[in-house]
Amino acid sequence: MAEADSRNTHKVYEKDKIGEVQIADEVVAIIAGLAATEVEGVDSMAGNITNELVGKLGMKNLSKGVKVDVTEEHVSVDLSLNMKYGYNIPAVSEKVQDKVKSAIENMTGLNVLDVNIKIAGVNMEEGH
Repeated sequence: MAEADSRNTHKVYEKDKIGEVQIADEVVAIIAGLAATEVEGVDSMAGNITNELVGKLGMKNLSKGVKVDVTEEHVSVDLSLNMKYGYNIPAVSEKVQDKVKSAIENMTGLNVLDVNIKIAGVNMEEGH
């Protein structure tokens, strides 16, 4: 349990001293990654080589390709995506930005300042 205590967490709710709700940065990153991959045209999240190897070994990393910076007032999100071939990159990126912002704000109550997207690759495979 000591490992969980060392993660960055942010208090989002405290009422009448009954208790508080804290959200780990990793949870915000997972929400962002899941929201991004739900957008049509996004093939997958793109991560660094370590994340790619971890994924191939069967240990799923839901926050792969996501970097979040959470302060007391704002959240900044950086996403690295692989797109499907044939989709309009600016249009899909705008949908991803909207969906990620909305998902984080609705689920955590945190205010999303920006969602930055890097297109790391395009999947040329068809029929899958």
